[in-house]
This record gives sequence, structure tokens and C-alpha cells, in this order.
Amino acid sequence: MASPAFRIDNLQYANWSRKIFEQMRAGGLDAVHVTIAYHETFRETVANIEKWNRWFEQHGDLIMPGRWASDVRRARETGRTAIFFGFQNPSPIEDDIGLVEVLHDLGARFMQLSYNNQSLLATGCYEAEDPGITRMGKEVIREMNRVGLVIDMSHSADRSTFEAMEISTRPIAITHANPKAWAPALRNKSDDILRALAQSGGMLGFSLYPHHLKDKSDCTLASFCEMAARTAEIMGPAAIGIGSDLCQDQPDSVVEWMRVGRWSKSIDYGEGSADNPGFPPMPEWYRDNRDFGNLRDGLLAVGFSEAETDGILGENWLRFYETNFVPAKALAGELAKAV
Repeated sequence: MASPAFRIDNLQYANWSRKIFEQMRAGGLDAVHVTIAYHETFRETVANIEKWNRWFEQHGDLIMPGRWASDVRRARETGRTAIFFGFQNPSPIEDDIGLVEVLHDLGARFMQLSYNNQSLLATGCYEAEDPGITRMGKEVIREMNRVGLVIDMSHSADRSTFEAMEISTRPIAITHANPKAWAPALRNKSDDILRALAQSGGMLGFSLYPHHLKDKSDCTLASFCEMAARTAEIMGPAAIGIGSDLCQDQPDSVVEWMRVGRWSKSIDYGEGSADNPGFPPMPEWYRDNRDFGNLRDGLLAVGFSEAETDGILGENWLRFYETNFVPAKALAGELAKAV
């Protein structure tokens, strides 16, 4: 009997605890990409990595560090979940391009070029004007390509996103977003972006964060999976996966850090509401990692095949990991051997 397909959630930002790690195991997740920086400096990001090292030590029966695609397989073999690090903002590299390689060596595998606002590299989706990728951004993209740090444009504006795909010599990712035509959140992406992403070999992770969903917390499983089916018609089923953006057990005060950091003295409610500034309740069919299997039932119900469903729930991300986490030089060597 064949082993079950790999399950990967390519974006979470939870208030980490043993309870959540146990729920990852209960949901059968072989790997999770976790946010370890929103607005942190390099040294603050290193402190967050230190926290994770302690969790790996304390909860080593449930989780393990993830660096390469092979770690997903090792996690499956040992009954654990591999944890991959990512940043939702380029703040950890500050203004030093050399920190790209240092952070990759420390385990970082994804980095957004902007988070809602203009950064030193690119423009965020909340800015009125988008001048595109900056001079430093072009250099950082080349360095990210070289070392194997994946470019993530989940919170970036349209021109910057298109330019990132054009400049990058390796596929990029949009780890957590949905089609704008389905739910018109500022963060969601146009069909043109989705089409270009797929044509360039990139990946989209569908978000389950209520502000990104049609009908928000009242979004149904059927509606979500119909959205996935429509997106597959645009991108193909091999270019889509899950990036749930699960923010489980976070206090509402964390929303302020996510949206504001240190750049403003006032509160930016973003796609939330001034009347309800905290985290919205998750849809009842996706409360936490234990509900990951519900997605399988929903995807099959809207017409995806078993193989396509397995791809969306993890196999597609695993293939992406295999070729995009390794340094470009090492990848070239492997391809030469294959020939």
C-alpha cells in the first residue's frame, strides 16, 4: 500500500506551544513554514531563532528544524513536523546584502520583499504608488537567487510583484493569498499575477485568514474549494498549495505589531476594522491544524483528482522546496549530473 501524500502548510504565525505542535501532528502535517520576523532587526530575528532552537530541544518528539526538502521526508519517517523559517518583511537583512547568506545559513528559506508598506526593496500593497523593485531590491533578488532564499511577494503591490518575477532567475512564491476576483482584499492577487506566477514556475499558497476570504469568517468549505478549482483553471493544479496564515492563540495585541511595527504612532487597521481590531474567528471548518484533512474532502468534492488534491495539500510545495532551497551553484551541479 502506498504511503499517504505529504502534507505541508506553507505559512503560519501562531503563538507557539506544545498544544499547537501536537495539533500539527494530529493533522498529519509533515512541514510548516513559520513566520519568525515581521519588523524585527537582524539581532531580534536571531533571538527568535534562539527561541525556536529551545522549542526544538524541548519538543523534539513533535517538531524538528527544516532546511531542505529531505527534512520533510525525515520528519515523516520520525513522526514529526519539519519547521521552515520565513520573514514577512526584509527588515532582518537591514541594509546589508551580506545578511541574506547569513540568514539562509541560519535556516531562513522565504523572505517577503515588502510587508504592506514601501521597503528598501519593493512596494507593499497598501501604498498609493508602486515604483517597482528598487536598486537594492534588484541586488537582493540576485543574492537570494544565488543562496536559495525564496522570494515571497504575498504582501507586495502589483508592479513590484511582476518585476520580481521578471528579475528573478528562479521561481518566486506568493505563500499566502487568494484571487482578488474571489475576495477583493488589498492583499489578494489579480488573475494576471496568478497567470504570470504559474508561467514562471512559481507557487501560490491559498490563505485561510478570514480577511482574505469571501464572506470572511462565514466562508464555507465549498466556497473556498470552488475558489481553488477556479484558480487551477488559471494556474494549473501543480502551481497551487496551502499557506493558511493561521495565527492561532495570538493575543489581539499582536495584530498591532503585525500591522504597525515601529513605523507609526497611530494604529493601522489594514483589512481589519477599527470596531474589531483583533484577530477574526477562523471558519468553523478550519479552526486549527487538526482540521487540515477537511481540505482534502472539500477539494475532492469540487472535482480535483486524488493526485491533484495530494499536490495541493503538500506534494506541490515539496517539489518547490527540492529545487529552490538549495544554492544555485549546487542546483546547477545536480542538474549537470542528471544529464
